[in-house]
Amino acid sequence: MKFLFDLFPVILFFGVFKWGEGNADAAQAFAQQYLSGIVSGGVVTAAQAPILLATAIAIIATFAQIGYLLVRGKKVDKMLWISLVIIAVFGGATIYFHNETFIKWKPTVLYWCFAAVLLFSQMFFNKNLVRTMLEKQMSLPEGVWRRVNLSWVAFFLTMGLLNLYVAYSFPTNIWVNFKMFGGMGLMFLFIIVQSMMLSKYLKEPQ
Repeated sequence: MKFLFDLFPVILFFGVFKWGEGNADAAQAFAQQYLSGIVSGGVVTAAQAPILLATAIAIIATFAQIGYLLVRGKKVDKMLWISLVIIAVFGGATIYFHNETFIKWKPTVLYWCFAAVLLFSQMFFNKNLVRTMLEKQMSLPEGVWRRVNLSWVAFFLTMGLLNLYVAYSFPTNIWVNFKMFGGMGLMFLFIIVQSMMLSKYLKEPQ
């Protein structure tokens, strides 16, 4: 359930973009009606409408996520706050300048923020955040915990570079597909491979 909650903005982004692609006239009319006031020049073309609508929905969905957690009295993860700032800044720039480049950079910036938090926490605060999340499920030697943490740093750095490669090498619709399926698929694959490698350290249920 939490997994779907975390993916909520991404799923909506993908769905709205695909709807906009298949309904160009309706998407343009909708975007012109609701976004023209915050778009530089006040005009949204049919080609721009899908990505602008998808970006606007992703921003709203991220605000809704945090609002829901706050209303329920639940803790909002720091990375969700960071995600909100990034989507608001880069998504807002995409809408205002009607330029998809900004929103295409958003996943990369988020991945690199993840990597920086993991790396700096270990280097400067001697705190292994991956260990904090997983130590109840497995017991690893200190050196292995460090390698696991660094493997996630490397993964997020690589994902950031891969996102930029796809964003600048392929049309926007291919990038949107990669954002939805490619990034998630690679994440699953990485987790599966790492789980197999660490399976011998799993704690037996009491």
